[in-house]
Amino acid sequence: MKETIGMLAPASLVIPFIDTNAAYRDPATHDTENLLDLGQMLQPHPGNSSMLQIKGDSMQDANMPHGSWAVVDRITKPASGSIVVAMLDNELTVKRLVKAGRNWVLHPENAFYKPVIITEEMDFRVLGVITHVIVDLRK
Repeated sequence: MKETIGMLAPASLVIPFIDTNAAYRDPATHDTENLLDLGQMLQPHPGNSSMLQIKGDSMQDANMPHGSWAVVDRITKPASGSIVVAMLDNELTVKRLVKAGRNWVLHPENAFYKPVIITEEMDFRVLGVITHVIVDLRK
């Protein structure tokens, strides 16, 4: 799978949200007190975030089905357990990065795939940490 990660320009997408703790209000009425800026929420580090469309089913058990969109933050440092976008031997991959003893392992979130232990012989680097996933539930 060969893909590139494009820049997500800082933007603002403000939409009203429904306060589930308040008495029922018609969601069609735009309450200016309950506004959510999706641009701000999805870009923890504006100018250093990208969108990547998920291809394949290796991360489906992490609620990242084929066709969903992932927000990739290039500033956040990956930790054990982070879901990362990485280059592994010139191939782009999305997996959970886990520290296992002295080794780092890329874990798929689908039992049909095997983990990959990162070795010194491999060309490996993390491009960013996935912070949010957007899934179209109509599919």
